[in-house]
Amino acid sequence: MVSRQTAFSSSSVRATTSLFPITPTHAHPEVMTRPSTEDLDRIVALAHADPHRVLGPHLEDGRLRLRVFRPAASAVWIRWGEEDAESAQPMMRLHAGGIFELHRDVDELPDPKAYRVELRDGPTASLSHDPYAFWPTLGDLDVHLMGEGKHRLLHHILGAHARVHQDVEGTAFAVWAPEAKRVSLVGDFNGWDGHSHAMRRLGSGVWEIFAPDVLEGALYKFEVWKSDGELIVKADPLGRQMQLRPSNASQVTVSRHPWDDAPWLERRAVSEPSQRPMSIYEVHLGSWRHRDGPQQHADRPNWLGYRELADELVDYVADLGFTHIELMPVMEHPFDGSWGYQVGGFYAPTSRYGTPDDFRALVDRCHQRDIGVIIDWVPAHFPKDAFALGRFDGTALYEHLDPRKGEHRQWGTYVFNYGRNEVRNFLIANALYWLDEFHVDGLRADAVASMLYLDYAAERPADWAPNKYGGRENLEAIAFLRELNDAVHERFPGAMVIAEESTAWPGVTHGTATGGLGFDFKWNMGWMHDTLAYFAKDGVFRSYHHQLLTFGLLYAFSERFVLPLSHDEVVHLKKSLLSKMAGDRWQMFANLRALLAHMWAHPGKKLLFMGAEIGQWTEWDESKPLDWALLDVPEHAGLHRLVRDLNSCYRRYPALYEADDRPEGFRWIDANDIQQSVASTLRFPLPHQRPSGPNPADDYLVCVANLTPVPRERYRIGVPARRRHVEILNTDAVPYGGSGMGNLGAVEVSDEPCHGYQQSLELTLPPLAVLWLVPE
Repeated sequence: MVSRQTAFSSSSVRATTSLFPITPTHAHPEVMTRPSTEDLDRIVALAHADPHRVLGPHLEDGRLRLRVFRPAASAVWIRWGEEDAESAQPMMRLHAGGIFELHRDVDELPDPKAYRVELRDGPTASLSHDPYAFWPTLGDLDVHLMGEGKHRLLHHILGAHARVHQDVEGTAFAVWAPEAKRVSLVGDFNGWDGHSHAMRRLGSGVWEIFAPDVLEGALYKFEVWKSDGELIVKADPLGRQMQLRPSNASQVTVSRHPWDDAPWLERRAVSEPSQRPMSIYEVHLGSWRHRDGPQQHADRPNWLGYRELADELVDYVADLGFTHIELMPVMEHPFDGSWGYQVGGFYAPTSRYGTPDDFRALVDRCHQRDIGVIIDWVPAHFPKDAFALGRFDGTALYEHLDPRKGEHRQWGTYVFNYGRNEVRNFLIANALYWLDEFHVDGLRADAVASMLYLDYAAERPADWAPNKYGGRENLEAIAFLRELNDAVHERFPGAMVIAEESTAWPGVTHGTATGGLGFDFKWNMGWMHDTLAYFAKDGVFRSYHHQLLTFGLLYAFSERFVLPLSHDEVVHLKKSLLSKMAGDRWQMFANLRALLAHMWAHPGKKLLFMGAEIGQWTEWDESKPLDWALLDVPEHAGLHRLVRDLNSCYRRYPALYEADDRPEGFRWIDANDIQQSVASTLRFPLPHQRPSGPNPADDYLVCVANLTPVPRERYRIGVPARRRHVEILNTDAVPYGGSGMGNLGAVEVSDEPCHGYQQSLELTLPPLAVLWLVPE
């Protein structure tokens, strides 16, 4: 039903711009009524909720009365058609505050293109179409659906849309501000003066105006008159392009990008993400790599643009074999140091790296190279910057009024009011917007835990308010997340929503029909903390902490997980991934190689933050590029090569990804070799019926991790198949920077029973190394 309503809504937008009949009633509902003195006074005071009822052309008493409001003009003329200036008609002043009127004997209202308003200042004159001659660009159904919180194409009706309306080129503007006494459009086209483009109020608190002659590239904001009489100026909540900080005006934009990713989207629509390989390279676009040469601008680094990244970053990721790129927030944000997580423009790709079409080109190139794109999305909170969403119409509009529910004190931000229809609509439509307009393949929802718990990070009982049942669960946020995930999956099959949820909330990735939240994946923060804690310990002590390796398998199949080694783990004095590793230099490199191979063989999809693949020594700094010179050092180049080979094997062997969320996809060989700190496991693919016969890649995979700096000779493990086993990966191999100890590429099976199997392998385990083997 919702899908059908959305289709009607889209049609209504088209109808109001091309098929809506031109009648006085549609243009001005009370065309036969002369404006009162009070009406004129309210126009001058910018206090009229529907200035179109007074200004523009009206049929009154059998005559055309045309009124304009130009408070700074001493004389105003109306020029009809293409007539020369001498034939223009002067308007008489109707009100001392700057309202001018012209009478003319006609039987019908003129088309908006039939006349223009002329202001004369000595020998110069300015001509413009009359913004009050146009009917609304929003249909009643659009406004109704928005009030219900069901308008999934919200970006089609709100914001700025350059178009031809009633045969005149211009831009339609609309904004939601229900408690405002008046809203005006201001921009570089009217001197940022709210007098000339006061907007009319439609239903559901939506304000609208068509601004003729305002074209692509124009800068604009909304001037809002609060109920207490204060004027505030706000950027467009649905602005699709914004100025680069510190400026923050919205900008009219038009997309002309020719998409070339149809095959990718068709394959995505019929795929099941949980059964596909997913190896994610997490990127902060501003600090991955910079242009060479001195800094060109004092207020910005030498960032690569979206189109440069479409070449350099995409080639790099494709070469390393990652299946996906995850971009830290690309939504516009005023402060570089927030990394994008304090969003100022939820619908605008940041102008730091180019235009919205430039960003489309980056996504398109990824798809052409068979790389998916996931973007970080921030539905949990927003900053208090004066130009943005906070107290938008003078009231707590997008945020909850009660500070116990409406603020994250530890972050200094506002919390969305998930119980309000229009706010849920804003967020869900925003998620669909990025999937629709930019073809992204997934959203990683940031800080979901902060949404689920009313007492999240509360220091005192007075800091939070319980729900209606007295509990700490945020029932409104839970309902919102379920609605969000259902909407995404209904409209974009194959697209993903991933939760950064750091607690043991049950059913995060379970279906909404069975009481779950409906996410496709959840970050496995427990695995991340345990694993990093283990690898930070010296080898001599690891036998006392063996449970850090094994505990995660007790819950590994309760959700569909992503294993994250993200940006959060390499900042704020936590040290880089390489620097976290225990031991001296060779042990640190060996430990990191072992950690990555252990991670790639563990159930769950993979995420690695940029810089880990080259062994960055320093913490990540958003203002500096990665230290690419490290690749000239053999150990770093070896680590880089290992990541490429891990991804190659991962994509080749279905055992490593097909059954990530199923217990039958994993089996311990030996979880209890605590004294030697050795862990051995099996991974299995889903059973397949292949018409071409057996495929060797469908076999199981053996992973053996020796996590002390002591080699293990003649180490025996049991295996299911009585076959020779090939060593497909050894993190101690010389090309990776290791010593070269191993099994000469293969191991013969013996009939000696072990670990419950009738046959076994006798292995040489290199120090601080992981082996992968498959039956031949």
